[in-house]
Amino acid sequence: MKTLLVIVFLALLLCAAPLVYLVSSNETVLQLENPPKVIAFQTPVTVRAENSHGLRWITLGVTQDGKTTETRIAQAKEQSIFPKRNVPPEIIRTNLGKQSTPSLHDGKAKITITAVSNDFRGKSTSVSFDVDVMTESPRVSADGDQHYINQGGSEMVTFTPGGAWTEAGVKIGDNTFRSFPLPGHPGQYFSLFAFSWQLGPDTPVYVYAANPAGTIARAEFTHKIFPKKFRASTIPLETMNLERVVNQIDPNNQVKGDLVQRFVQINSQMRKQNNKVLADLRLQSEQNFLWSGAFLPMVDSTVESRFADDRTYTWQGKKVDEQTHLGFDLAKLAHSPVPASNDGRVVFAENLGIYGNCVVVDHGFGLQTVYAHLSEFLVKKGDLVKKGQTLAKTGATGLAGGDHLHFTMLIDGVQVNPVEWWDPHWVKDRILAHMARTLPEEPVSGGYPTPKKGKAAKKKRRS
Repeated sequence: MKTLLVIVFLALLLCAAPLVYLVSSNETVLQLENPPKVIAFQTPVTVRAENSHGLRWITLGVTQDGKTTETRIAQAKEQSIFPKRNVPPEIIRTNLGKQSTPSLHDGKAKITITAVSNDFRGKSTSVSFDVDVMTESPRVSADGDQHYINQGGSEMVTFTPGGAWTEAGVKIGDNTFRSFPLPGHPGQYFSLFAFSWQLGPDTPVYVYAANPAGTIARAEFTHKIFPKKFRASTIPLETMNLERVVNQIDPNNQVKGDLVQRFVQINSQMRKQNNKVLADLRLQSEQNFLWSGAFLPMVDSTVESRFADDRTYTWQGKKVDEQTHLGFDLAKLAHSPVPASNDGRVVFAENLGIYGNCVVVDHGFGLQTVYAHLSEFLVKKGDLVKKGQTLAKTGATGLAGGDHLHFTMLIDGVQVNPVEWWDPHWVKDRILAHMARTLPEEPVSGGYPTPKKGKAAKKKRRS
């Protein structure tokens, strides 16, 4: 009897195994590669579907206003009852938009991808995501003002974007400058922008409006570029205290090589890294006016280096490096007070490689000031500061050969010549007038003095 029961059990087991195998079904793993946030007339989409049993079919549905339009985007050659094994993933590329779904209109919609496994049960798996439908093209028109732009300088333009757009601003060479709503002017936007010192006068300058569907509208505006001749100098490294400078920046010898090789790497590679940190601070800029009137230089100071000075570094008479100095070196007495150039909020106050102890103040809408080589911090990140308030004391930290302040300005991450911003006439005529905006400001005559050009009492500073 026992033997008979064992035989029956084994027989049932043998019969059940194929049945379990037959009715088993796999879950499909669905993934939309780089899912679009916006669809327009014809937007490409790529679906990745993975099911080791294979796929019977895949459909793509678009739902808007409660109505769903579904399209089959993949189909198996034959329907299978007995599941296959180790079927590779499928990659399906198709287009989505008004061309394939004419009923779509601008607004919100939901996309649903459904896959059915190619086995006895035909298990269904779906994923959904929301999109914006933008079938109308973006438009943009710029102001009719004449814009005079200095090489290495700043300017502002107002414009009106329209149609279906999600991003607008100014494009110059490889640099893109964001836009912000123009206060008191509904529908209008403005961009502060920089014409970088290394760009040629024929570089295209235009405003644009775009959407994530890849549609871009652009409009040129009337402007004139004034090329500038920047100074050049040669710095023999023998005149610098290389050991002090290099070991201060790299005390743990992480930069390899002899003293000159370490200096060159710091001066070039670390400079690029530090400048990227400064540029990325634009993302912390407030969308609000924090400043008023002309910006304040460090008065009664001696100018030792100017914006965009080209520096050739030599060792034993041979060129070893060349860099551009993007700021003003202003010297007074050692450990002199460093005033805030204008009202704003501190977004950075720490050591930054070649810049040494460094403070960055945000003035809103992408406009920021940089104070470097400091010996002492008197503010911290997050502090609100007023024009003229002491931020720090001058010093010789970082790549500095003596006590001074390295000062520069940033517009959306691009370093610009600060001289314009020190000029009350320029601020009033080129920025405030374009915005039809009045801010408290210093009288246009007898404003803040420009730093004096002269011979420093101390030894030359380098940064």
